[in-house]
Amino acid sequence: MSGGVDSSTAAALLLADGFDVVGVTLKLTNATGTAASLGGRCCGPRDIEDARVTAAGLGFPHYVLDETAAFKEAVIDDFVAEHAAGRTPNPCVRCNEKLKFGPLIRFAHAVGATRLATGHYARLDASQGPLRLRRAVDLSKDQSYFLFGVPRELFEEVVFPLGDRTKDEVRDVARRFQLANAEKPDSQQLCFVPEGDHMSFVEERGGGGRSGEVVDEAGQVLSTHTGTHRFTIGQRKGLPVVDGQKKFVVRIEASTGRVVVGPRESTGRRHLRVSDVRWTAGEMPREWPLRCHVQIRHHSAAAAAHVAAPEQGGCQVELDAPAFGVAPGQAAVFYDDDCVVGGGWIEAD
Repeated sequence: MSGGVDSSTAAALLLADGFDVVGVTLKLTNATGTAASLGGRCCGPRDIEDARVTAAGLGFPHYVLDETAAFKEAVIDDFVAEHAAGRTPNPCVRCNEKLKFGPLIRFAHAVGATRLATGHYARLDASQGPLRLRRAVDLSKDQSYFLFGVPRELFEEVVFPLGDRTKDEVRDVARRFQLANAEKPDSQQLCFVPEGDHMSFVEERGGGGRSGEVVDEAGQVLSTHTGTHRFTIGQRKGLPVVDGQKKFVVRIEASTGRVVVGPRESTGRRHLRVSDVRWTAGEMPREWPLRCHVQIRHHSAAAAAHVAAPEQGGCQVELDAPAFGVAPGQAAVFYDDDCVVGGGWIEAD
């Protein structure tokens, strides 16, 4: 229970279905003394209190599980190191993959629970054979992209009560149960960056990239910058306009500090190398190349593609049409219709 409306509503629905419920909040970072502590970030004192109040109001026990040390090692340190290397990390995927589900399932076992329920918008379906991870009914809130890295065996003990509901329906349920957080806004920031300043957060932890030059594709110097960690592929904000033409980040050279910019079409890529691939469906596909749709960012549409048979843990992906702003370090997730087949991490050219 994060303290938000989604996990609170999931708990209320399970109670209404006759289940015994125990609430647990996973504390991942300490937001005490920050703006987040006043109103609204996972792990802030206000949010932990909101979870506790919800549990008390619904009549079940609530615990706080402190995983701050493990979270720092698995997520924060990775976030900082990726920025320093000129990549664009996705800490929410890493958190689900490496941290969130394992400790919570172990806690569930310790208190005698048989399932772990969360407020994620996703579905788990075993109606046609092996358990499959599917998109949520509410595609605008779908979180399956963030879940592709969770070990499949853990899903055997997980339920997603909100996967078949829209966000509006969830808030209606919360109002019906008179939950105190029924109108609470969704968090829009990373839970471990309390003030919302990602770049300062990275710099303070030694992850600032080299300063250097902003150059065009011919190598002409256009301006200078204070660190490669301040850029991502496809970025336009903060770049010089040349001859009336907007420029976009095409390539980041972390070793030299050079940021290469060009027209938007220069950011397009049809061929991707995806490493550290894992198969969420439980087994590797039998027919190659795999015809599927590939999603390269949480808010981007999945694009039709062929995925070649894996070699040395990675796959070559060929998109039917170029994708723009493909950033190394982001997740590429493979879908068969609305089912997650697998995914991995985008590498630099």
